[in-house]
Amino acid sequence: MFAYTIRRILMLVPVLIGMSLIVFFLIRAIPGDPAQIILGQQASKEAIAQLRDSLGLDEPWYVQYVIYMKDLLTGDLGNSIRTHAPISEEIWPYFAATLELSLFAMFIAVVVGVNAGIISAWFQNSWFDYVAMLLALIGVSMPIFWLGLMEQWAFAVEFRWFPTSGRESILNPVDSITNLYIIDTIIQGRFDQLQTVLRHLTLPGLALATIPMAIIARMTRSSMLEVMRSDYIRTARAKGLRMFWVVYKHSLKNAFIPVLTVIGLQMGLLLGGAILTETIFSWPGIGRYIYDAIGFRDYPVIQSGILVIALVFVTINLLVDLLYAAIDPRIKYQ
Repeated sequence: MFAYTIRRILMLVPVLIGMSLIVFFLIRAIPGDPAQIILGQQASKEAIAQLRDSLGLDEPWYVQYVIYMKDLLTGDLGNSIRTHAPISEEIWPYFAATLELSLFAMFIAVVVGVNAGIISAWFQNSWFDYVAMLLALIGVSMPIFWLGLMEQWAFAVEFRWFPTSGRESILNPVDSITNLYIIDTIIQGRFDQLQTVLRHLTLPGLALATIPMAIIARMTRSSMLEVMRSDYIRTARAKGLRMFWVVYKHSLKNAFIPVLTVIGLQMGLLLGGAILTETIFSWPGIGRYIYDAIGFRDYPVIQSGILVIALVFVTINLLVDLLYAAIDPRIKYQ
């Protein structure tokens, strides 16, 4: 297992280098000059040329890439063209906001999706099975931007149960320690703020959880149906074990490998694809951070933000592969 883990970690290096190359060239294909955008349309050519020189944009592309990779290897993500702040310090609060939202959404998706899939397989062809799979199909097909707007209209405007935007109350802001507000409020014992943070998380979390919840439910049902037809499940039922233990102890563990794969992929997609949800609910996450950087042609921020998301994505895939062996002892990494 240790040797396999080291090999997989080493395999991440060419993947991230390839990703950095792709992002480096793609963002420079975006129309517009960062110096022109920063100084405005009325700026003189001399001022634009001077700013381009100070930003290193006059250098050939390969020189810019070498400088970027050299800084990256030392842990320096560079400075934002727009704010001039170090990206390594600036990016964490945005990434923490997206991480907290994605984990909250994935928790909902896993708890609801896995149990819905189990019950659908347990009572195959029942009314619950048909209703659950119909809702799963609707969940996969439903646009997040429409669902988010409907949630805001119903639960924030009409019933006033939840706030419409933001991470915290403006009147009672959280004293940030880790920028993960749930953890920060628990550490400080501010359970009144914890309740407020959870209320702000609810609507965007539900909107973001819809698609992965539906996919997990359908995958769990399919995998459980296959396992529950196995001989050892019939033997367990013939021995007189309660159906609850047969399903949740014997069947689920053997059916969880494909479900775990889907959970890992969906978690990576949530971290990188929450831009619509973050825009609708004014959530200050990394998706909004990169989106705003694209508008300002802030090359270092775009490169670093996408690279961080790519690193998290491949790390999640590695963890999922390692969890296979923990769940199923038959899986051995030679």
